[in-house]
Amino acid sequence: MAHWAVGRALPSEEADEHPKLWATNGDSEASTSKTITFEKEVDETRNWLEELPHDVSVAILQKVGVIDILLSVQYVCASWHEICQDPALWRSIDMCSIDHYFVPNTMLKLTKQAIDRSCGQLIDINLEDDCNDDLLKYITDRKNQVRRLKLISCWDITDCGLSEAAKKMSSIEELYLHSGKITEVGLENVGRSCPGLKSLTHNRQRARRFYPNSVEGYQFDQNSEGLAISRTMPQLRHLSLIGNSMTNTGLQAILDACPHLESLDLRKCNNVDLTGELGKKCSSIKTFRHPNEFVGDYDSESTSDQEMGGLLLDQSDDNTDLDDDIADEFSGFWRP
Repeated sequence: MAHWAVGRALPSEEADEHPKLWATNGDSEASTSKTITFEKEVDETRNWLEELPHDVSVAILQKVGVIDILLSVQYVCASWHEICQDPALWRSIDMCSIDHYFVPNTMLKLTKQAIDRSCGQLIDINLEDDCNDDLLKYITDRKNQVRRLKLISCWDITDCGLSEAAKKMSSIEELYLHSGKITEVGLENVGRSCPGLKSLTHNRQRARRFYPNSVEGYQFDQNSEGLAISRTMPQLRHLSLIGNSMTNTGLQAILDACPHLESLDLRKCNNVDLTGELGKKCSSIKTFRHPNEFVGDYDSESTSDQEMGGLLLDQSDDNTDLDDDIADEFSGFWRP
């Protein structure tokens, strides 16, 4: 096949078949000028990104989300890759309500990589589903001074695992437990290890509710969790116990031992009777949610498997660095 240069006269037959190849010198010069202008605009845009103040770039990327940073943003250009290594970007890690579905092993790898990048500066972490005792130990082994820990439907976290983690995370001020199998044993150990705990959420309303009395040797007591809270958490300002089975005995113990309560959520706590003085005491709390109040907003705390979709990464048992694994999936992006 003949190769024709732009601007060269074509035979009349071929010119009719290939009108786009028919160009004058003036057209070529105009095209070249447009190309130069476009490249200049691209260069200016790149310079603008690179010259953006570092702290501003960090603040922007904090809005992006952990998964997008690890899977794509860090591969955009050299300057963004450098920013994505900054521990300040990883002081808060949110692994909840992810828009993609990952097999557990992949999610754990992503979570660990995010924790590593915090370089001991992690203060706030949200975990959902694919979290276990080993991951809590992974956090504490890196000397992180976590102040806020949120665990949603983490059924593989045990009383023992949470208790051991709390010993090394005495800085915790806020603990959120949405579903799971933590009992009064874990709660009491957290209270003893974290004297500055100011906010506790221990909600049990879930289809996969865990029944402690199904465990061999465990004697279930309706008020055991309430009593554990009253014994070890006197500094509480905020307490949510949606779906707790306690009676007035447990509630009274909490109110007597926690005089600083500013908010109390007792929705679906159907065993308490608030018709008398106890009800008046609860109503005097600044923000009080009655057992009969609607609980729809609680259901939005986590994303169900049916709602999740998108990217599926294969599970792998090897120890390959996740950066390389992910880069293979996004080979078109910039690589360091």
